[in-house]
Amino acid sequence: MNVLVTGGAGFIGSNYVYYHHEKYPEDHLICLDKLTYAGNISTIEPLLGQKNFTFVKGDICDRTLLKELFKEWKPDVVINFAAESHVDRSIHNPSVFLETNILGTAALLDTCRTYGVKRYHQVSTDEVYGDLPLDRPDLFFTEETPIHTSSPYSSSKASADLLVMAYHRTYQLPVSISRCSNNYGPYHFPEKLIPLMIVHALKDQELPVYGEGLNVRDWLYVEDHCKAIDLVVRNGREGEVYNIGGHNEMKNIEIVELICEKLGTSKERITYVPDRLGHDLRYAIDPTKIHTELGWLPETKFADGIEKTVQWYLDHRSWWENILNGDYQKKNESIPAGKGCSTV
Repeated sequence: MNVLVTGGAGFIGSNYVYYHHEKYPEDHLICLDKLTYAGNISTIEPLLGQKNFTFVKGDICDRTLLKELFKEWKPDVVINFAAESHVDRSIHNPSVFLETNILGTAALLDTCRTYGVKRYHQVSTDEVYGDLPLDRPDLFFTEETPIHTSSPYSSSKASADLLVMAYHRTYQLPVSISRCSNNYGPYHFPEKLIPLMIVHALKDQELPVYGEGLNVRDWLYVEDHCKAIDLVVRNGREGEVYNIGGHNEMKNIEIVELICEKLGTSKERITYVPDRLGHDLRYAIDPTKIHTELGWLPETKFADGIEKTVQWYLDHRSWWENILNGDYQKKNESIPAGKGCSTV
């Protein structure tokens, strides 16, 4: 089977291509990534040159490139991880989020229609549901929860989801959508909460926390997310949304304090900064549907997952240091656009 994975040099996408390549070595993975600031060719460097893996530098908004890729590789499945995903950046510059997350998705859907893929899968987010009150722990997001976005980022992802479902209804395109809670694990770009705190702690810097740190998130180890996506793509029903969550809610400040304990960092380094505009209070996913239909359950306990994550950043210091000093972008820029790449 030929599988096109977009955004495969990003955090979740790269973890997925490693997972898929190991589990299904007979499949051919075509990894398309624009290598923007959050993409990193070094992340997937061990896969370059491997059998049945091709990397292509390019933009999902580039319809000409997409047609060339589909003509050459004839993908059976498309899994779209490609997205601008940082809420703060979307607040300061919404337009790039609209271009990539909405227009890029539309370009992929149109190309999939033309070339007749067997499944298009959209990797979405629980943020399309908005947030839940802190004083109602009994409430959870289900697949029937109305979309109620809070940021330009979540609005762009919700718009993409609506497009995907419209293409299914109007054109009978075989699609599926997964909406996941906060991921953590290896290769997480160090602007997000967990890697940011780890890196700041290792560099003896202050640990900035929004507001009072009381916002609640449901955390899922990234490998568990990859396994869930695989199940949905292969066995999930067409035209359906599947929520993926870990039933592992924690306040942001609890996460930061736990990282301090793991690294022996003084909690006095925690500083409280002005809250994010429109900051969602609580995310909480009910994953009953994917468990009932596909048998998926998260396998990694948070205590184990955070231990592995902290150790990964300790063991891969050069990876995140090259991001902080900008060297990774020089490597990204050295990759020619629009061509299959086997080595760096």
